[in-house]
Amino acid sequence: MKPNDINIYRPNVLLIISDEHNPKFTGCYGADYMKTPNLDSLASAGIRFENAYCNSPMCVPSRMSFLSGRYSFDIGVWDNGSPLRREIPSFAHYLEASGYETVLCGRMHMIGNDRTHGFRRRLYDDKEHWITGYQTPHREPNCEQRRNNSHVSEYGEGNGSHFEYDSMVADLAGRYLREKARRAEAGRHDKIYPSNEPWMMTVGFTYPHFPHIIPERYASLYDATTLPLSSTRDQPAEDQHPAIRELRRAFCNLDTVPDEIQRESLRCHLGSVSFIDEKIGELLAHIDGSLLKENTVVIYTSDHGEMAGAHGIWQKQCFYEDSIRIPLLIRPPVGRDSKPGKTVQTPVSLVDVAPTLLTLAGTPVPPNMPGTSLLLSDSSDRDDRTVFSEYHAQGSLSGYYMIKQGNLKYNYYVDGEPELFDLASDPEELRNLCGESAYAEEEAGLHQKLLRTVGDPEKVDRLAKKDQTARLSAIGV
Repeated sequence: MKPNDINIYRPNVLLIISDEHNPKFTGCYGADYMKTPNLDSLASAGIRFENAYCNSPMCVPSRMSFLSGRYSFDIGVWDNGSPLRREIPSFAHYLEASGYETVLCGRMHMIGNDRTHGFRRRLYDDKEHWITGYQTPHREPNCEQRRNNSHVSEYGEGNGSHFEYDSMVADLAGRYLREKARRAEAGRHDKIYPSNEPWMMTVGFTYPHFPHIIPERYASLYDATTLPLSSTRDQPAEDQHPAIRELRRAFCNLDTVPDEIQRESLRCHLGSVSFIDEKIGELLAHIDGSLLKENTVVIYTSDHGEMAGAHGIWQKQCFYEDSIRIPLLIRPPVGRDSKPGKTVQTPVSLVDVAPTLLTLAGTPVPPNMPGTSLLLSDSSDRDDRTVFSEYHAQGSLSGYYMIKQGNLKYNYYVDGEPELFDLASDPEELRNLCGESAYAEEEAGLHQKLLRTVGDPEKVDRLAKKDQTARLSAIGV
């Protein structure tokens, strides 16, 4: 992309982040059976990133990397019980310092008493049970196991808690946008919303995260009997890497789930994707039907993917593509010269979002952010760029790390054998190429890139476990 793909200065930004959205369940990413017209419209009017990844396949570490623009090992956020320390700035801190009004509405899974992390105000907070440290993991053999596999078996038609929560998020975010549109139309100036002050609102939805309960009008958009199930859904755990076997044990994914249950659960899951698409359409209508369309950038992404039965796994917590690949769409202001419908193949990740926002705001990107602005990268696709992800949470006995470059993905496990996959010839990641002479140079090169990124993987693993042990001791567990 060239800098003039979005040739504006200090635009407004609507940044939308959902939870657990695998991009392969989106029309614009090739799923022609999906009902996602608003996300598809964003892609056709803007830029779609084909190879976008999360930096940790777990909610809190991923989201705090997203907010800070830094990797989770660098900020000490390891799991769903880890708070982001107050002294670590988020992109909201930087945007506020540069003159933006910053607003957060909805889910961000912030742990602890700091409920804003730099945002000027918050229209709607996380649910109460999301913000405590109770999810700090016990990372000992056979020490911790999920009580059931509700992440696949809990599904159905109804108004679940996620539906109520996300409906309120959309309503409050819509009210904010309507007021911004009204003031833009009226040319109003006052102390609360001066019309010459740019704004950035981050909207956080909970869907399509399980449980897969959604009203009938959304679930009925899909026919369970025709939905594609993963060809690897029956893969035996004993044939998999020991880290994957432990993950499956810890999350009650060892037993094969009957196809009829998987199809019904997937039907409701996809219904929640369409629900989120509908809510996004409502927010876009407030922009596109007003003067806001002339100077508002819209960004959509998610915190991680959803395995949806691939390799016998539901949820995420691993480095398979279904777990770590995410949707990422950017639409410039309506009518701007942005090469609509552009697809970018260059690998990118969530730590690239913060530099993008700072670049849009015209403020320097700090040197401790490892990402690059998505809008100022080279116009040609780059196969040499690497993306990094890590995991230190439930279901892992030791830390594991991923480096992906081009079609090659290298997974490094502390206390375990590494993996190397060539996604071009092996898209389902079934053949480990580590140790094969034909890939020896690639394996060594990716390992060195991993070390340059994370430093000492074993030391990082010890730091994570030390922090988790201290937190468990503090809550008397």
